Amino acid sequence: MAQKCAEAERLAVSDNYKHWKKWGPYLAERQWGTVREDYSEYGHAWEFVDHEKARSNAYRWGEEGIGGFCDSREILCLAPAFWNGKDNILKERLFGLTNNQGNHGEDVKELYFHQVSSPTHSYCRYLYKYPHQKFPYNDLVKNNIRSRELTEYELLDTDCFKNNAYFDCFIEYAKAGADDILMKITVVNRGAKAAIIHILPHLWFRNFWKHNKRFDRPTIKPLASNCVQSNSTRNGRYFFYHEKGEQLFCENETNNERIYGVPNIVDYVKDGIGIYIQCGR
Repeated sequence: MAQKCAEAERLAVSDNYKHWKKWGPYLAERQWGTVREDYSEYGHAWEFVDHEKARSNAYRWGEEGIGGFCDSREILCLAPAFWNGKDNILKERLFGLTNNQGNHGEDVKELYFHQVSSPTHSYCRYLYKYPHQKFPYNDLVKNNIRSRELTEYELLDTDCFKNNAYFDCFIEYAKAGADDILMKITVVNRGAKAAIIHILPHLWFRNFWKHNKRFDRPTIKPLASNCVQSNSTRNGRYFFYHEKGEQLFCENETNNERIYGVPNIVDYVKDGIGIYIQCGR
């Protein structure tokens, strides 16, 4: 009798996302512009949280990232962010238009590819393409203000990938056990000239405590120069080991000062890391 393959054995103990399916590529790529995050006075369901607000707004019902990984209840999330040193913001999420911005409704304007995933997500690979030059955020918004009878203005209609001046960002996950996961990020410069890119793995909790007093605020704290520990009453303790780099911390709380013009409830809000990296403060 032929032996079962390793993936078949993993599937046999993965009912109800309790074992090998507990962690996977369940993190949404776009939480902004969705009806789940509508708290507007007049029910502007697809417009209340747009991409511009997303980096400063703490979500209630979900999270988002580029090639991200999380547990099946989306309590603890892991995803990379990138920065080419030229953009005004970190590349933490896919860019796109809300329902009223696009001539054919809401639409993501990026180049990304889900390449591989085993049934238990014991191995996954994702590809994101990031240009060397400034990402054309304003150009894409401005040129999609057009009749719905016309085609959409897409990322490849801009010149940001001219002469193949872009990075291929490969994001891979491999499991040694149900709770033992390796994240590997490989960046390939497809352009003819050298270019700078910053890679920032992000580990964070979805904000499940603000609107539900049953849950305590979880913690993520440094244990060593290459290790941080997460701790939550909802999923226990986990350790995140990394190679090199500075550890930066902030709260997953809305930047009320930027969005609403009122004081923040904590000192270091959701977009604090992006502000620190780009402004040094």
